[in-house]
Amino acid sequence: MRRAPGPTPARRRLPLRPPAALALAAGILGLLTAPAGGPAATTGPRTAPVAAAENTTTVFYWTKTRDWTRYHLHWAPDGGSWTTVPGTAMEAACTDWVKRTVSLGAAAGLQATFTDGSGTWDNNGGRNYALGTGSVTVRDGVIAHSDPCAGTTPDPTPTPGAKATVYYSTEALGWSTANIHYRPAGGAWTAVPGVGMQAACAGWWKREVDLGTAGSLTAAFNNGNGIWDNNGGADYTIGTGVSTVRNKAVTANAADPCAAEPPDTRAPSAPAKVTAAADGVSVLLTWDPATDDRGVTTYQVTRTGGSGGTLVTNVGSTVFSDTNLAERTAYTYTVKAVDAAGNVSAASAPASATTGDRPATPGTGRPLGTDPRKDPVYFVLTARFNDGDPSNNRGGAQHTASGNAAHDDPMFRGDFKGLIQKLDYIKALGFSAVWVTPVVLNRSDYDYHGYHGYDFYKVDPRLESAGASYQDLIDAAHAKGMKIYQDVVYNHSSRWGAKGLFTPTVYGVRDGQWSWYYDERQPGFEYDGLTIDAKSGKSYYNGDLWSTAEPAGNTCLDWGRPTGGRSAEGYTLYNCQWPSPTSGMFPKALFHQCWIGNWEGEDSRSCWLHEDLADFDTENPTVQNYLIGAYDKYIDMGVDGFRVDTAVHIPRTTWNRRFLPAIQERVTQRHGAEAAKNFFVFGEVAAFVNDKWNRGSVNHSAQFFTWKERKEYAADDAKAALEMYADEQQRGTGDQPTSTNAFLNGNSYHTPDHSRFSGMHVIDMRMHMNFGDASNAFSNGKDSDDSYNDATYNVVYVDSHDYGPNKSSERYAGGTDAWAENMSLMWTFRGIPTLYYGSEIEFQKGRKIDCGPSCPLATTGRAYFGDHLAGTVTASDFSQVSAASGAVATTLAQPLVKHVQRLNQIRRAIPALQSGQYSTEGISGGMAFKRRYTGGGTDSFALVTVSGGATYTGIPNGTYTDAVTGDVKTVTGGTLSVPAPGRGNLRVYVLDGPGRIGTAGPYLK
Repeated sequence: MRRAPGPTPARRRLPLRPPAALALAAGILGLLTAPAGGPAATTGPRTAPVAAAENTTTVFYWTKTRDWTRYHLHWAPDGGSWTTVPGTAMEAACTDWVKRTVSLGAAAGLQATFTDGSGTWDNNGGRNYALGTGSVTVRDGVIAHSDPCAGTTPDPTPTPGAKATVYYSTEALGWSTANIHYRPAGGAWTAVPGVGMQAACAGWWKREVDLGTAGSLTAAFNNGNGIWDNNGGADYTIGTGVSTVRNKAVTANAADPCAAEPPDTRAPSAPAKVTAAADGVSVLLTWDPATDDRGVTTYQVTRTGGSGGTLVTNVGSTVFSDTNLAERTAYTYTVKAVDAAGNVSAASAPASATTGDRPATPGTGRPLGTDPRKDPVYFVLTARFNDGDPSNNRGGAQHTASGNAAHDDPMFRGDFKGLIQKLDYIKALGFSAVWVTPVVLNRSDYDYHGYHGYDFYKVDPRLESAGASYQDLIDAAHAKGMKIYQDVVYNHSSRWGAKGLFTPTVYGVRDGQWSWYYDERQPGFEYDGLTIDAKSGKSYYNGDLWSTAEPAGNTCLDWGRPTGGRSAEGYTLYNCQWPSPTSGMFPKALFHQCWIGNWEGEDSRSCWLHEDLADFDTENPTVQNYLIGAYDKYIDMGVDGFRVDTAVHIPRTTWNRRFLPAIQERVTQRHGAEAAKNFFVFGEVAAFVNDKWNRGSVNHSAQFFTWKERKEYAADDAKAALEMYADEQQRGTGDQPTSTNAFLNGNSYHTPDHSRFSGMHVIDMRMHMNFGDASNAFSNGKDSDDSYNDATYNVVYVDSHDYGPNKSSERYAGGTDAWAENMSLMWTFRGIPTLYYGSEIEFQKGRKIDCGPSCPLATTGRAYFGDHLAGTVTASDFSQVSAASGAVATTLAQPLVKHVQRLNQIRRAIPALQSGQYSTEGISGGMAFKRRYTGGGTDSFALVTVSGGATYTGIPNGTYTDAVTGDVKTVTGGTLSVPAPGRGNLRVYVLDGPGRIGTAGPYLK
């Protein structure tokens, strides 16, 4: 629920800023283009809009996703006083809308919130809504100037007569509202912004206009927020009858674009440019996407040759790896395309390859392939964890300005060698999975964290060393029985695009002002982040990224023209001097062209998050194949899972159609079905609220991404994304699938139903946000669990490299007792406990997690941890230290270290705490629950209470032993009572249990 006042709305990390000399350029560019979730702003219609002089506002509020019984507008005119809570009642306006007209006096606007009158508020995430005059709509947080009910009142033209039915396409624009501002030929213009259009079908808006005696109209369109499409200043001329306006083209006497489509009987084109390349006993097959009038859904790959005869394999992408073939054998492949209607294309031209010899020794890199719920996760920023090789340390362009140089603390400091050296430290804590930040080559001024991917096919050399490659890390972890989860990014590249897909060229000039910034081009020199360019003396060489002459094929507008602005140093600023989505610099086919305007709107999936993050058009097959091919490489290396960054910013249809099936296909091909079943994919769906559903938007809620689609959408991925978004938003929170997979049936475990599982689990953002208090996190977690496909796979943490609880920008500083209590809950409740590096010693508690290059890393929650790991440590088993010396020995003696070691021992010994379902039925107490897992000859039943006492009724009779104290209780009447163990402590009574596990520590005793 949202209550007034509320917290700041959710936002992704804003990792980096451009250099001071270019920051102003980016800002000026943003003002010129006025990004608001749609395309670059153009000038308004040629007829100058006349501002309304009346100081009144009619506020329309959308009720579709609220389902309140009453609606009140609580408001204050600008500079005036608020109404008395709950405000003034709103009245029905038309279907799904209520309205209220208010008088503002001399004020030019108002602040507003909405409530049901019973304590539930929509206050725009704590910011209130700033509304102007005239007709204003508020729909799911989006403000627009429009009258959505105008169709129920007479049109501005006085005399009915000829009619024009206008369909306007916003498919490429990302608008959530459309208005038509028009005049009949010879008549007057409507008042700005015009009249609201009605949603007709996915991507289309409709308005019927009475023309009177006129035979045509002149029109412009807008989104109600100042973004206009006026046909480049020429406006649109539209005749009578049905017309469509799409991508600046008017089609007269058009067919209804929302009419039911005729049956699809046309087959796709045959796939072209099929190539086959052998590597040992594997063949890699690639081809160009086939075309189809409604879109290709799958490809059929037919293989002939060898002793296996003919084999047909269905794949979802244009990349196929055929593995474990016979040695020195010729194979021939053809590919057919299949559309959603089942039409099959002709076969492609054949492609052949001959395998070589089987490798003398088996290739390294095979995932461990076990149930991920058994493995607690330790999360490291690799570049900040431990430095094993100082020769690959790099400070980057911001080394001095950030203050890092003064601390002798280059941003790239930790590396794989340092992580390999301290795997025993992580194992000694009891963790059996390590989540590492993205490993691909990054490119920006401050890219140590890994989220600015530039070459997705190359591991960043600043992390590798001789004998300590990424493959070496994976193999070393596996040798210790530990998994590697790789952080991956599908949503965006660096601001410099993605090598092999597209890299923008910006305007630059080596004159008296800018020669310090732009490096001379060095033929043959290739950026890798590590190698130092001899000419400039920098590893962050940029000579390949700029040009003074306009390059061939340039699409950036006003190339090299001075903007009229100045940098902080007083230097001249130029157009096209910095990558931007609205400058025309990036190709529309591969990258989106807008800034996010509404973080809970459709544009959050189709616009840029930040100037450092070029947003992929993930519905484009070329982009899909680039990313699938890149991440296939790391699957082949044997990683055990992917943590998916910014998962919410890609439509679920694209995950379910393309990326998730591609992961499963590749793991199955390379490592087998069991490895694929347990390859752990968990997504970041950032929702920084206490709501079960993120501000009422199902499309932006974590649990939504754990489900498959429940209906068929258009074969074209871009169309399907819009159709799914509209359909699910209309269904709302009350019509979403539910699951009992996390819950016991009484005291009994039941086989979970994963038939509708998407393939992606998620980070438990709701518990994360509420871990300021463990009992609050517990209550919120329980409340959401029926909406996940299976909450026993949720990744649970207190804080991370982005935020602390309650969207705090600091690392958690609730105190050692609170940390112990949070840990006790995480390690025994459903889900997979996860710890951000250093939390076991409250490292950097209360420090700001991230301030970009505006402050030294040493002062943040991303500080270097290696000083606490100096010395040697040997782990004889999980949670067991056989030897330790130096600073790391002191670290291992800290109270929370002892606490987490024993928690890991207990969890590892009791299957119910790893994979069990849970229930609070028949239990009195606070954080108290029962869990059970039954399968494979195992039956594990446990009663848990954290900090407080509890009474369990209706439980099976038998002997229960506490894993913490060894206390034994015999139950004969179905009831067991447990006294309060104290804050941070817990009791785990196990039916026919193993007895006391581990030794007493500062909390578990």
